[in-house]
Amino acid sequence: MTSYTHPADVRHLFELQRQASREQVEVPMLVRRERLLRLGKLLDEHAAVLAAAVQADFGIRSQRLTEVADFFVLRSQLAHTLKKLSRWMKPQRMSTPLYLLPARGWIERQPLGVVGIISPWNYPVQLALGPAIDALAAGNRVMIKTSELTPHTSAQLAGLVAQFFSPDEMCVVQGDAAVAALVASLPFDHLVFTGSTAVGRKVAQAAAANLTPTTLELGGKSPCIIDADCDLQDAALKIAHGKLLNAGQTCIAPDYVLLPRGKEGLFADAYRAAVARLFPYFEGNPDYASIIDSRHLGRLRTMLQQAQTLGAQIEVMAAQRDTPPPPPTSIGDGVARQMPPTLAFGVTQDMQLMQEEIFGPILPVISYERLDDAVAHINASARPLALYWFGKSDAVRDSVLKRTVSGGVTVNDTLMHITHDRLPFGGVGDSGWGGYHGEQGFLRFSHQKSVLAQSRFSAGAMLYPPYGPRFDRIMRLLKRLF
Repeated sequence: MTSYTHPADVRHLFELQRQASREQVEVPMLVRRERLLRLGKLLDEHAAVLAAAVQADFGIRSQRLTEVADFFVLRSQLAHTLKKLSRWMKPQRMSTPLYLLPARGWIERQPLGVVGIISPWNYPVQLALGPAIDALAAGNRVMIKTSELTPHTSAQLAGLVAQFFSPDEMCVVQGDAAVAALVASLPFDHLVFTGSTAVGRKVAQAAAANLTPTTLELGGKSPCIIDADCDLQDAALKIAHGKLLNAGQTCIAPDYVLLPRGKEGLFADAYRAAVARLFPYFEGNPDYASIIDSRHLGRLRTMLQQAQTLGAQIEVMAAQRDTPPPPPTSIGDGVARQMPPTLAFGVTQDMQLMQEEIFGPILPVISYERLDDAVAHINASARPLALYWFGKSDAVRDSVLKRTVSGGVTVNDTLMHITHDRLPFGGVGDSGWGGYHGEQGFLRFSHQKSVLAQSRFSAGAMLYPPYGPRFDRIMRLLKRLF
C-alpha cells in the first residue's frame, strides 16, 4: 500500500522549498494566516476521510478516538495560533544599556526557511500537522515524512496537502526507513523528529552533518507516582485512561506506577474497576485500539513472557461482558491485535519491561517504602518525557517536582499537559530536546535576529583607539555602572 517518493523527487521538493524560502525571506502575516486557514479547511472538510484512513491502518481504532486525540488537539492549537500570531510576529523592543544610548535595540522574529518533519505512526495526523502549524505560523516552508506503518493515512495526507498547498509551501513524502534517512540527511533549517530514542540518535547524527538544529520528541519511561494520601479510585481511572488511550501507543502514556507498599491489592481492584468502566469489553471494541502490527504485538508478548519467567506476577484484565460482533470497519487481523490491559507486579530492573518504553497496554507496578525511594528510582533512570503525580499535599507535590526532571508534568491526571496551548511540549535528555506548541513553538521555528540601530551621536566612539588617559577615565566611569 505504501507509496514511495523517489529519492530524486524528495531532493527536488526540498530544493523547491529552499529556493522559495530564500526568494521570499520575509513572509507577511496575511500569507501566514492564509496558509493556516487552508490547513484548518483541510481538517474541516476531510477529517472523516483521514479518520477512516487511520482506522484502516490500525485495523481497529475508533474514528471518535482519532477525533479527540488528533483533530481536537490540532483544532485547539490552530485556533490559539491564529489568535496570537500578530502579537508573536511583532519585533520585541529591548532596553538599551546606558553606555550605548541613544542607540535602540530590538529582536526581529524571522522564518528559518525550510522545516523538515519526520512523523510517527501512533497519532499519524496530529504529530505530522502539529509541528507544521507552528512552522507555518513562523513563516517557514514544510516537508513532512510520514510513517510507512500507516500507509493509508500517509497516502491521504499526501494527496490532501498537495490539494491545499503548492509543493514549495508544504508537501508530504512517503516511504520506508531509507526515505526517512534521506530526509534526515537534507540540509533543512530545522528538523523535527518524533519517535524512539534509538532512531532519534541516528536522526540527530544525520542532521549534525549539516549543522541542522533539531527538535526531538522521543518518549521514554514516564512514571506515575501515587502518594499515600491520594484518592486511589480517581487515580486509577485517570491512569487507566492515560495508559489505555490508543492501547498504550502514546509517547507520554504512563509507563509504570510507583505505589506505596501494602496498597497493591487496592490498586489492582481500583484499576480493574476503571478498565471495566472505560472498556467493558476489548475484542471488537472500536474504542479500544489495535496494536499497530503483528511485530509490535509480538514484542509486547515477549516482554510480558520474559517478566513472568523472571518472577513478575501478571494480572490480565478480563472483559466485563460478552463481546459483540467486531465493528464492520475493522479490517485484517485488527481484532486479533487487541491486546487486553495487563498489570505486572514484582517487576525488577533486569526485565525488559523496565528497560525500554513499553508502548502498549502493559502497566508495571513498583512498590516503594518511602517517597524518597520513588524519587531515587526515577532519578536513577533516563529522564522521562512525562511525569505524573497523584496526591493531596501541595508541599509533597512541590518537593517531588523540584527533585525530579522530566519533559512535562501533569498533577492528579495524565496526558493533559499536552493539550494546554500555552505550555511547550517537549522532552529532556534521552526523552528528547526542544519543545513546540504555542509561542514557544513559534519561537522554535523562528530566527530571533538581534538589531542595534546606532545613533549619529554614538558614545561608543569614545572607546576607539588610540587609547590613553581619556580612555582610562571613561573605563573607570563605566565600571561604576556594573
